[in-house]
Amino acid sequence: MTIGRRLAEARAESGMTQAQLASAVGMARSVVAKIENETRRISAVELVSVARELDRRVEWFVVAGPQAVVSHRANRTEPTTRAIDTELERIVRDVEFVAEHAVGLIERPPATQRRPASPSESETLAADARRFLSLEPGEPVQDLSVLLPGIGLLPFAVHLGQGADAGTVLLQRGGVCLVNGDTGVGRRRLALAHELGHYLVADPYTTDWRVASADADALEARLDRFARALLLPEAALRQSWAEWRARPDESLRDSAVRAGSHYRVDMATLSRRLAELRIVDASEAADIRRVKTTQGDIVEKDLVVHRELEPVFLPRPYQQAVLSLYRSETVTSDRALGLLMNTFSEDDLPDLPAVPEGEIWSFIS
Repeated sequence: MTIGRRLAEARAESGMTQAQLASAVGMARSVVAKIENETRRISAVELVSVARELDRRVEWFVVAGPQAVVSHRANRTEPTTRAIDTELERIVRDVEFVAEHAVGLIERPPATQRRPASPSESETLAADARRFLSLEPGEPVQDLSVLLPGIGLLPFAVHLGQGADAGTVLLQRGGVCLVNGDTGVGRRRLALAHELGHYLVADPYTTDWRVASADADALEARLDRFARALLLPEAALRQSWAEWRARPDESLRDSAVRAGSHYRVDMATLSRRLAELRIVDASEAADIRRVKTTQGDIVEKDLVVHRELEPVFLPRPYQQAVLSLYRSETVTSDRALGLLMNTFSEDDLPDLPAVPEGEIWSFIS
């Protein structure tokens, strides 16, 4: 795809007319039209201005990008996912650059799993996923974002506002997942678990507008079930719920609050899981869905407040790889800070080794 066509695509996705873009960057509208029609070249200075105005990196206009991204872009029809698609593509480019120069960043993924075709197969896939993550059968998934890099999936979370919940891109080795950090922590974790399902069945590029939505297609519904089964394993949930409900003076609400904190899920996820396993009836499930955990609950029940995937979140192995590239002077401080998505300041970067005096003289003599 030429620069002109990429420019037209980016401008259209931003909702700008040719006249508006031209005015913003100090060009005539006819010049923008000629660039998009490939009858006039664009200078480097002009391209930088256009890229800044359209919130794209210059490389986006001149390098096609990862194969999965290019294929998805060609077939994309949902303009509502533009924000997450743009951010996900940006992150994938960064990860591929870092992985190319930092050996060992991405772990080997498990073998591709069969797509679940029934609720029972979703449960089986969840059990397999727990095994891949070295979790005991009933163990709560404390920090899913920390576990996933161990099987080759690097999770990120950024501010996306009112947009898609999450998206995943498969790389030649491993994958990248982006979660909307502006949703609640329980929903972020559910979205990440759902994306793990896409990763395990090897979907090359997916963006999920609403995880656990009522109108999801068959595969999405099966992966919703997979995500709930991963976070709320049936046998352990049944046992824990029975123990909580058997406590003297323990209300349904109290048990729900304890379960939500123990398994780090939101009430919508908990109520749906309890209902699909027929641990509670429809009326109880509706009551649980309406529960709001309060500061009083946290203090009285001595609960831990969870903040997993708070934006901006970058996986630790990726951060370590970027810092190693900076230490080896493979990248400059500006490039390192960009790769770290400005979660570091220049003062946070490690000190570089001093250049020996003899080596300095070898450069200038």
